[in-house]
Amino acid sequence: MAESPVSRVGDQLTVAVRVKPGSSRIRVGGRYVGPHGPALIVAVTAPPVDGRANEAARRALADALGVRSAAVSLEAGATGRNKTFRVDGVAADITRTLHRLRDE
Repeated sequence: MAESPVSRVGDQLTVAVRVKPGSSRIRVGGRYVGPHGPALIVAVTAPPVDGRANEAARRALADALGVRSAAVSLEAGATGRNKTFRVDGVAADITRTLHRLRDE
């Protein structure tokens, strides 16, 4: 089984993300294999200034997962490209959605 950027505890998911700020378009999908393991790639158009890329990545991830943006919060990595987001109150099938996005 392939390593996953996702871990689940109850109705919460923790998602490892690699953010690409300043991209030409917003995109959630693909896998980045970094020093801390695999991460889901989230490309955003916002620059990495004053937390704008973090907010854009949070909203893009929420949109891709079909959850409210308030359900997604930044857990770690506020100043780097490698981040950990927590997704609260998720449905059982959301893990499949994340795996599909990772494999795009």
